[in-house]
Amino acid sequence: MLSTGKPYMRFIDIGKGPRLESVVARELKLRYPLVVVIPSNDKPEDALKFKENGWACMIGMFVRAARGATIALDRKTLRCPGGKTGVGFGNAYAGHLDIASSFLSTGKPGRFEGEAYKKTPQLARTMLEFVPAIDLPYKYVVLKPLEKVEPLKETPELVIFLANPDQLSALIVLANYRRTNNHSVIVSMGSACSSICLYPFNENKTEEPRAVIGLTDITVRHYLDPDILSFTVPYKMFLQMEDDAPGSFLSKKPWRELKKRIK
Repeated sequence: MLSTGKPYMRFIDIGKGPRLESVVARELKLRYPLVVVIPSNDKPEDALKFKENGWACMIGMFVRAARGATIALDRKTLRCPGGKTGVGFGNAYAGHLDIASSFLSTGKPGRFEGEAYKKTPQLARTMLEFVPAIDLPYKYVVLKPLEKVEPLKETPELVIFLANPDQLSALIVLANYRRTNNHSVIVSMGSACSSICLYPFNENKTEEPRAVIGLTDITVRHYLDPDILSFTVPYKMFLQMEDDAPGSFLSKKPWRELKKRIK
């Protein structure tokens, strides 16, 4: 049973200096470690990155971070316009709205097939025009497991949970635990990268940021386990959830019973 009245975030020492450990993650019996997002001007020595002149989806790299790797994304090697926009490297759709809106909708006969995520190119264009454009003043967006964070040297901006429906239910409740309303979690249609980075970055600019459920992008769902979605929170919200866990529903019988079926 959980103790009450103490901060939930813990520091542990694994012989390489202090490291962060989330007891919320442990209580939820997550399948994968928490992944943090750290904008930085420094590339970690052990970081993987895309090859120059290549083309790949950043979600494949994200999955590698969820399996323990450190990833460094940069503007030069992340060539997908949606990926650049989605991780906060400015509005890469600018100047390409015609192609992007056709790709998301009906395509262009004789040139390429559309994804049919929007009924018409105009609807897709309108959606893209409202995508928040964030241009981070950093060279890299680093993704890595929470346990690899060096708390004396770096501070995450975002924390990403990978959760099944039972775990996601608990996260939604905990995110609303200290709020006066019950609207502290949002889910929006969009690219997978925007759901785990861009929209949470945008929330982080607000006084009461909301969590973002993501990885609902059908195009990249094949990278993921069929029962897994993401739940991204700004780091300050993550710390609140850690502190709020003691005395919450996580120590009550309904959750204890539900927890038994999480494998």
